Amino acid sequence: MDETLLRSLTPSVLTVLVRRGADFAAAEDAVQDALIEAVRVWPADPPRDPKGWLVTVAWRRFLDATRADASRRRREDLADEEPAPGPAPGHDDTLQLYFLCAHPSLTPSSAVALTLRAVGGLTTRQIAQAYLVPEATMAQRISRAKRTLGGRRLDRPGDVATVLRVLYLVFNEGYSGDVDLAAEAIRLTRQVAALVDHPEVAGLLALMMLHHARRPARTAPDGSLVPLAEQDRSRWDTAAISEGVATLQAALAQDRLGEFQAQAAIAALHADAPTAEETDWVQIVEWYDELALLTDNPVVRLNRAVAVGEADGPRAGLAQLAALDGALPRYTAVAAYLHERAGDRATAARLYAEAAHQAPGLAERDHLTRQAARLNTLRDGWR
Repeated sequence: MDETLLRSLTPSVLTVLVRRGADFAAAEDAVQDALIEAVRVWPADPPRDPKGWLVTVAWRRFLDATRADASRRRREDLADEEPAPGPAPGHDDTLQLYFLCAHPSLTPSSAVALTLRAVGGLTTRQIAQAYLVPEATMAQRISRAKRTLGGRRLDRPGDVATVLRVLYLVFNEGYSGDVDLAAEAIRLTRQVAALVDHPEVAGLLALMMLHHARRPARTAPDGSLVPLAEQDRSRWDTAAISEGVATLQAALAQDRLGEFQAQAAIAALHADAPTAEETDWVQIVEWYDELALLTDNPVVRLNRAVAVGEADGPRAGLAQLAALDGALPRYTAVAAYLHERAGDRATAARLYAEAAHQAPGLAERDHLTRQAARLNTLRDGWR
């Protein structure tokens, strides 16, 4: 059974049913039934037209379910509308399905879950494992999202920016369970890039690839985090970096700068440096300036403070940091790093310990705790 083929066909089959008038929730259930039937039947009797087979089976399952509940007149109308068996329509409505799953009426977490289910073709169990929540919890989240979209049709232009934001959220979840969400986000973003010519789509794809290229070097064999400056750059995926840079250059050539392109440009400068010491921090600060103009995001200004600290010295970085809200995520960790660079190891050790208590994840907490312990050991050795 070719699981990749099934997952790639899922969104187009679903859009066919919705285009024919099926409610999104009922259509999605019917497609899942058809996928289960394909797993059972295809190994012994593979179809010549896999998409057409899935459309036919899913539509019949939808009709069966409809006959079981609504009015007799509507049931018979739908039955009369069943098309004759044959090749499935050639046009691809996948992009419209992305727009529907990223509908503004959904919460970000619901939009992500529904996108993974309806467009990505993942099972509820796989999505639950990836998010480290019980399967029943994820099933409820997906069901609520489908109910919210009840009755909505694929007849309105969508918002590419919202779709990209959902895909970015998927990518940032990274890896857990048996589903690599970062790789899945790249796969889905490639689909969008094939369907729409938009520089920010290319920018997001480039950003994902450049970050993903560094993934093998991000953790030590014991699972601990390895900071960017200490990573073994020979372990970076140079093919992914080359593709990411080329994709970014094509996007920038359209002269319609957006935040994902600016983020990708920063990632490209990091990836281009042979060593941490050779990083072009001056250019990185300039890109952060562009990004701050595009987003006015305080987290961007926090990251810019780090870049200024590298380009102009830690005192300059601390001056930038002083103008920001101390409640920002990772503010304390950045302050600790800049104080250490400035030579104030006692303050840095204290701040690393505080940052460890604020860390959102175990790996980050352990890393910050080790940083505090390292500086305290050095300080004790000087006494």
